[in-house]
Amino acid sequence: MKSPLFHTFCLLTVLQFAMLHAFADRAPNTLTTEEQAAGWKLLFDGKTSAGWRGVEMQTFPAAGWKVENGELKVLKGFKKGDLVTTEKFENYELVWEWNLSEGGNSGVKYNLVNPQAPLGCEFQLLDDLKHDDGVRNGPIHHTGALYDLIPPSDDKKLNPPGQWNECRLVVKGKHVEHWLNGAKLVEYKFGSEDLKAKIAKSKYKDNQGFGDKRKSPILLQDHGDAVAFRNIRIRILK
Repeated sequence: MKSPLFHTFCLLTVLQFAMLHAFADRAPNTLTTEEQAAGWKLLFDGKTSAGWRGVEMQTFPAAGWKVENGELKVLKGFKKGDLVTTEKFENYELVWEWNLSEGGNSGVKYNLVNPQAPLGCEFQLLDDLKHDDGVRNGPIHHTGALYDLIPPSDDKKLNPPGQWNECRLVVKGKHVEHWLNGAKLVEYKFGSEDLKAKIAKSKYKDNQGFGDKRKSPILLQDHGDAVAFRNIRIRILK
């Protein structure tokens, strides 16, 4: 006989997937009345660059990024720098959709060591099969990974370049989760001994304070490859 706790967990899982499907069915860059009541807020309105600025800039970049057809786009070949939100966040649930070009590389960074710089924990977005970074370094650099630290689960469902994917990032206290298309890929804790050991063996080993919990902007990476973002929304968690 299943425990009440098990049934509660199953119900929450069903509700969670129902909410993700509700997101997918609505018009891009909009929130329903129910979503607004639940605390969701758009970080991109689909029409303007409001709420975003270039890293180490006070304004939106004049080149390299474009708002077009309800999408926030990185243009291929410019590599003019990353975008960050003008607002900082500490405990939240972040959801976004992204569409990557073939052979492309991008990422969403959070928990930035310095709010003015691009160094932080990265939710990797990649063409796993054709980008050299994924081919050479394997799962630890694949889509959904905590970049260079924790690989995504083996059973992830990644739509190919040219198709939209949906990601979800949960940061609550020191607990962090990476989700892709409704499935959890990565789970870890800021400041844990396990994370510290992984950092010590990674490219971040000499970056003091990396992996410590902090309030930070959200960053969209410009890696020189074309990628589009839409339906970027956040819900603050208490």
